[in-house]
Amino acid sequence: MKPHVLAGLIGAGIQASRTPALHEQEGDAQGLRYLYRLIDLEPLQLDINALPDLLQAAEQMNFTGLNITYPCKQAILPLLDELSDEARGIGAVNTVVFKAGKRIGHNTDCLGFAEGFRRNLQDVVRRRVVQMGAGGAGAAVAHALLAEGVEHLSIFDVDASRAQDLADNLAHCFGPGRAQVGTHLENAMAEADGLVNTTPMGMAKLPGTPVPPALLHAQLWVAEIVYFPLETELLRNARALGCRTLDGGNMAVFQAVKAFELFSGVVPDAHRMLAHFQSMKS
Repeated sequence: MKPHVLAGLIGAGIQASRTPALHEQEGDAQGLRYLYRLIDLEPLQLDINALPDLLQAAEQMNFTGLNITYPCKQAILPLLDELSDEARGIGAVNTVVFKAGKRIGHNTDCLGFAEGFRRNLQDVVRRRVVQMGAGGAGAAVAHALLAEGVEHLSIFDVDASRAQDLADNLAHCFGPGRAQVGTHLENAMAEADGLVNTTPMGMAKLPGTPVPPALLHAQLWVAEIVYFPLETELLRNARALGCRTLDGGNMAVFQAVKAFELFSGVVPDAHRMLAHFQSMKS
C-alpha cells in the first residue's frame, strides 16, 4: 500500500508559495494521498518563538514532515533531534521529517540550487562571485557555489556578524581563503564574474533590488532564489544588459523534488514537477 503524506510549510508571508501545488500534483501523479498545508506565521500573528509549539502540534496531528522557510531555517536547529550531514555542515534546515518519534532535519536547498545552476549556468566563469545574504538560504547557496567550483565568494549581509559566521563555516568545510565577508560592494561587483541574491529583496511583498542597477555589467551572470515574481527587478535589470541569468524557480522546484522523496519515500518525476511549476502563473 502506498503511503499517505501530510506535509506543510512553516514560514512568514508564504501565501503565494507554489510548494503545496508542486507536492500535491506530483502526489496525485504517483497515486499517493498527499496533502500539503501552509502554516503562515503572518496571518497567524506568530513569530519564530512559536516554532516549538508548531512542531509539537504537527507531531500530535501525525504530520509526515514539514518544510521550513524564511525566517525559521536556522531558528529551528535546536528543536530537532537529528541532522543530516548536509544540514549540519550548512547550519540550516529546510525540511524536517518526523520518523520513529524523532525530528530529523535535512537541507534540500543546497542540492536544489546546485541542480538549477548546473542545468542553466554550467559553462560560466566562476573565479569571483558576490553573494547578497547570509541567512539560512544563503548558507545553503554558498555551500552549493563553492562545491560547484566558485574560487572566491564575497558575502554581503546587513548583519556583519552573520556574514562572518557563514564565512567561518565555509572555511571549515572548504578550506580557508575561498569565502570572505564583503567590505566594499562597488569594488567587489566591478571584479565579479557572478552575482547571487539570497535575500528576500525582490519578492512581491519586498520590492526592490539588493544591488544598485548601476553596479551590474554585461559580463556578469546573475542568479536569484526569489521566485514570486519569477522575474525580479534584479533579473530584469540584468537581462536588459544582456547578462546570463538563473531565476529562483529552479531552486524552488529541485529542493521540492528531494523533499517529496524524503516525505514519501517515492522518487518523484523531476521533469514533471518542473513542467508543472512552469505552467503556474508568475
